Amino acid sequence: MANNWKTLITDYAWHSIEPERQVLAEIGAELIAAETGDEAELLTLAPTMDGILTCWKPLREPVIAAATKCQIIGRCGIGLDNIDVEVATEHGIVVTNVPAYCVDEVSDHAMGLLLACARKIPRFNRAVRDGVWDQNIGPAMHRIRGKTLGIIGFGRIGQAIIPKAKAFGLTINVCSPRTDPERIRQHGAQKVSFQELLTRSDFITIHAPLTTETEHLFSVAEFRAMKPTAFLINTARGGIVDTTALTEALRNGDIAGAGLDVLETEPPESDTELLTLENVVVTPHVAFISEESILDLEVTAARCVAQVLTGQLPESIVNPSVLKQPNLRANF
Repeated sequence: MANNWKTLITDYAWHSIEPERQVLAEIGAELIAAETGDEAELLTLAPTMDGILTCWKPLREPVIAAATKCQIIGRCGIGLDNIDVEVATEHGIVVTNVPAYCVDEVSDHAMGLLLACARKIPRFNRAVRDGVWDQNIGPAMHRIRGKTLGIIGFGRIGQAIIPKAKAFGLTINVCSPRTDPERIRQHGAQKVSFQELLTRSDFITIHAPLTTETEHLFSVAEFRAMKPTAFLINTARGGIVDTTALTEALRNGDIAGAGLDVLETEPPESDTELLTLENVVVTPHVAFISEESILDLEVTAARCVAQVLTGQLPESIVNPSVLKQPNLRANF
């Protein structure tokens, strides 16, 4: 094809971007990978780009304003906290994400962290490797069946964890203020208020986006409201949990433990106190990863760019209001 479209990928968490390159090559578009993805580099690259893909690097007003040709910003993922969607919309740029990928992976990982915490698996593993064969290390364990799981959020992942948790005999409560209670009941769960979820749950798993409403949703008061035997699981966004407050709650026994795949600062500083505590299990933001989910992500994110550049509505658009704007850059 004779097209001269250029798409920038700011960063990626996988080994190769050949799937993206192949999808875009089919429409004659070139894929350009940033070296660092830092704002200074993006400012130099943005003006010539027709599309931008980003994984975790922030796309804020200066870069978006510099991308004067850009028709689409595609998030290689679900959450949008690293993209200033409002600014992109003001500039007539379509924003897309990939909302349906890694649902199985993240819900599996959340259950894995729950089980690792409840059954003290990492602690026993470390002890055995250190030559200690002792079934009584740490606090007493309790049966999982019959306990209550509280779910924050009721998107695809929040829904997907319900049958997995019910298979372990857990009762399910959901806090999702904008969701109809009947819809939650149809999934075999009960809608409760946030305060009820805090006080009733033996396990709480977070599956909500990071927004101004959810930032530090869990802080000092929330941990004090939870049962001292309860565990917090977070595979969503680190900023939803106040790290200082969580560290204090774990250290003081306000809650029993935490299983975290996300942190406020990633990677964490080497002297982060949270990482020294025995009652926390941490994985390095890997809940979304499988060979299958990554391929789905790469292909779908790139396909959204190809659709927009060729005048087709993308399969996932997060700012549909832009379609009615006179300054819309895409030619639908």
